Amino acid sequence: MRKKAALVGGAIAGAVGAVLLRRRHAPEPAPAAPGPDPRAEELRQKLAEAREAAEHEDEFEAAGMGAETIVAEPEVDVDEARRRVHEAGRAKADDIRRSGEGEDA
Repeated sequence: MRKKAALVGGAIAGAVGAVLLRRRHAPEPAPAAPGPDPRAEELRQKLAEAREAAEHEDEFEAAGMGAETIVAEPEVDVDEARRRVHEAGRAKADDIRRSGEGEDA
């Protein structure tokens, strides 16, 4: 009985070994040729928009209307702005103190 069990066990081990060796030596299938990248069209559109924007920018500069001349920053007196902010803060603090005094009584 033991001889038969050993024979069956050996046959199974041999079959598993043959399958493993066959897998190891079998050539791997060639990867499928990749299709077109779905992001490619989106990138083409962005590139076309960027080129168009550059053309418009050149037209503005040629007309003397560059981006730096379209938006003019107002001149700000920093000391005056600081004074106004402090005055507004003091007025608000006074209002809060006044409203708090009436509630305590």
